[in-house]
Amino acid sequence: MAATLKEVAKHAGVSTSAVSRTFTPGASISDKMRRRVEKAARELGYSPNLLARSLTTRRTKLIGLVSNNFHNPIFLQVFELFTRGLQARGLRPLLVNLSDETNPAGSIRMLRQYSVDGVIVASSTLLPGFAKAFRDAGVPVVHSFGRYSSSPEIHVVGIDNVECGRMAARELVKRGYKKVGFLGGPDTATSTQDRFTGFKEEISLHPQINFKYSFAEAYSFDAGRDEMKCLLKKSPQEAYFCGDDILSIGALTALKLAGLSAPEDIGIIGLNDMEMARWENIDLTTIRQPINEIINSSIELITAMLDDPERYPESRLFPCRVIERGTLRPLV
Repeated sequence: MAATLKEVAKHAGVSTSAVSRTFTPGASISDKMRRRVEKAARELGYSPNLLARSLTTRRTKLIGLVSNNFHNPIFLQVFELFTRGLQARGLRPLLVNLSDETNPAGSIRMLRQYSVDGVIVASSTLLPGFAKAFRDAGVPVVHSFGRYSSSPEIHVVGIDNVECGRMAARELVKRGYKKVGFLGGPDTATSTQDRFTGFKEEISLHPQINFKYSFAEAYSFDAGRDEMKCLLKKSPQEAYFCGDDILSIGALTALKLAGLSAPEDIGIIGLNDMEMARWENIDLTTIRQPINEIINSSIELITAMLDDPERYPESRLFPCRVIERGTLRPLV
């Protein structure tokens, strides 16, 4: 049987309230008393019952971590950073896999059953209304990798996807490509829409450049490979901006299967700078999204909202930059 709080108090010769204060962050207790209680706890093998404490404090310290893009390897990196960051602050992530779910009602019901203190929606493809539904249900929420708004209704942390589209277009123009393409993710995703808008706007400033576009079924390796296979059967462009790195890696695989290579035959630029992008056998030129900064900022906001649920919503944007590797021709 695990040692109880009363047993620790008796062993240390202190009151039960002293033991409780010792294991309550921010509670007032002298250093001498804390050391005394911690010594007794170690000797008895005592650990505080977090579930019992939540009944007293009405705080579970559970944070719902909601996403819908588990087939994209970059989310392994995202979830690792989120879970480590939340745990470092004494919070506990509760992972929710939406799969193809777009109605937030089921997630809200489930997370309420677990009495989460807050929710982080970690997705660039869900509509803004999805995260807003949590706020409307009275649950503090942050939309990480969400769509920027100058007058947000909820906290949003991410990048300017329209500007990223422009960056990709400028990069292809600088390198002398005359026939360029946009190979995006699902056209229903807000990130796809914004990246396409920025890319198209920038390319339109150069009427001499031939422009085509297409959309894959998902942000996945298979979708990127299959879409590029289809494009190669037609009249392919000289270079493509792919909606993210995993689409780019799929597209590079399609080139290899067709006996082609990048950048010799077709240039490719991605977005995210996921870990795989720098592998020697991939060596993808891409636009780096500052994932660490976005995640840290999201955790900072949800932590602040636990003390101030009415905190005025804000949008936090982080700048991106091109990471040059080996899938685009050199600058001319």
